[in-house]
Amino acid sequence: MRSARKGANALSDARVLHPEAGHGARYSREMSSLKDLAAYLARINVVSPTSFAQVHRAHATTIPFENFDSYSGTVPSLDTVSLEKKMVALERGGYCFEHNLLLQAALEALGVDEVVPMLARVRVGANGEPRPLNHLLLRFIADGMTWLADVGFGGTGLLDPLPFEPDRVSVQSGWQYRLVREGKEFVLQAWQDGSWTDFYGFVPEPVNMVDIEVANWFTATHPESPFVTGIFAGARRVDRCLSLLASDTATIIERTLDGSTAAPVPLAEVPMVFRTRLGLDHVSLDPNNRFTIDDLPDDAT
Repeated sequence: MRSARKGANALSDARVLHPEAGHGARYSREMSSLKDLAAYLARINVVSPTSFAQVHRAHATTIPFENFDSYSGTVPSLDTVSLEKKMVALERGGYCFEHNLLLQAALEALGVDEVVPMLARVRVGANGEPRPLNHLLLRFIADGMTWLADVGFGGTGLLDPLPFEPDRVSVQSGWQYRLVREGKEFVLQAWQDGSWTDFYGFVPEPVNMVDIEVANWFTATHPESPFVTGIFAGARRVDRCLSLLASDTATIIERTLDGSTAAPVPLAEVPMVFRTRLGLDHVSLDPNNRFTIDDLPDDAT
């Protein structure tokens, strides 16, 4: 079982650390190709993809957001083989780095002209204070158009790719999103409760895999990271956004086009909420009131 923190003390096994010591150490791994595109498409319930937007929406509304690895003391592995094993074969979820790197590999396998990762600072709840660069998103080019893709914003983000054009409102099954310019940054906003709400800001420049690894490491190990101190899970549906926050107490937040509600959840009922509302099985509450998820089978591929 994945339960109490084990004290994460190493980067992903898939990362190759060169022997140079100290600040000269270099990380050499880059993303590999998707191993089984057919299995990924089956996981998101797409038989024959007709557009990149269809794949984006299917991924966003099928694979849950969850951080059981970092909560239990494990730094999530970001190599493609590990992502396919965890999120496709074993039907787990993941957080932004995992979701969007898996989507990147899928888009490349499907033949987009170009797809690059970028890092953002989340603004939700920031109260004007700077946040670290710990959210991953994608920019891709297909058929001569540039798009923002993001299937990893905690169950509350985009349904479809967003045109990479400032001030152009994208209506996605009634949900409205746009990009605005703010100095050097682009800011993703959503229309909520009668006004535009900032989700995150980013400089539109590609980042290297080493930068993603460092952001992943920080997010999964910093003692004050919300992905370490509790469970943050979510599920995106066409008509609603579901977020579950759980630590000593638990709350489920449900947002529809009409507004949002928040309700407490007894800790003993959280595993049922995961199963019935978020689409994630095998969650339980241990005697120490920590949430666990079943270990992954050794023979899963």
